[in-house]
Amino acid sequence: MKAWRVHSNGEPREVLRLGEVPRPEPGPGEVLLRVRAAGVNFPDALLCRGEYQIRPPLPFTPGVEMCGEIAALGPDVTGLAEGDRVISTAALPGGAFAEHAVVPAAGVLPAPEALDDPAAAVLHIGYQTGWFGLHRRAALRPGETLLVHAAAGGVGSAAVQLGKAAGAYVIGVVGGAEKAEAARELGADLVVDRHTEDFVTAVKDATDGRGADVVYDPVGGDAYTRSTKCVAFEGRIVVVGFAGGTVQTPALSHALVKNYSILGLHWGLYATRDPEAVRAAHAELTALAEAGTVRPVVAAHPLADAPSAVQSVADGRTVGRLALVP
Repeated sequence: MKAWRVHSNGEPREVLRLGEVPRPEPGPGEVLLRVRAAGVNFPDALLCRGEYQIRPPLPFTPGVEMCGEIAALGPDVTGLAEGDRVISTAALPGGAFAEHAVVPAAGVLPAPEALDDPAAAVLHIGYQTGWFGLHRRAALRPGETLLVHAAAGGVGSAAVQLGKAAGAYVIGVVGGAEKAEAARELGADLVVDRHTEDFVTAVKDATDGRGADVVYDPVGGDAYTRSTKCVAFEGRIVVVGFAGGTVQTPALSHALVKNYSILGLHWGLYATRDPEAVRAAHAELTALAEAGTVRPVVAAHPLADAPSAVQSVADGRTVGRLALVP
């Protein structure tokens, strides 16, 4: 089968190589998926660079989520059947940027019928992260103000849609006119272009000085630091990632004085610590997709475009999500 592999660490456009590898066979408790679409995520770029918290042995195939069709069942697998259309995270080092991938059967979820393959592939990590961040961690309530950084990106766009579905007033921060228009189309009530506007002032103006009740931050660095200047009394800042490249050191004395909470979110831990919560969130997301309330904004590219697709995500040049289709 064809698979993209990383033989040495570096920039995605330079280190991803397409080659023929043996088709894997599922072991006990595993299933073989024929990949129908693979989501492209920022962690894929970090994996190529050797900067992700998980470092699979070289060579490996990146691609951390997918929509696929079950092609074969391993021993002792029940409740699934060949031909089932499902979504799943990948089991590195055998990631989703390939024609087939083996994954644990326990983590497989039914693909929402309302979504095509590329949309179903990118529903998983980004929208699960948004669901747990906004509901499980921040307990977002109807009528609250939600500030979303990188609102037109993969993780941020999911948070905008989920925030609106929860009844929040959503303020999206983006970089550039094209991304501003995308955030408006996603449903953001107010969009701030950080290239030309100060989001701290915009948030205070929009809330009569109260500030944002919840801040959803996948960027880190200055985005986080400045968010502390416009977070509301008893507000919650959800730390989702550090796509800006800087891991900030929070001033805990400031959190104490202003009475706000700093909440870390590592969605992957729920898959191992509380898999039933992941399934429950998937049921909620499927219902929202069926109702048309959430719908991933995704551009599909052929599998052959993997290096350029991952590089564009790494460089922050994308709007919404990208998916690779074998």
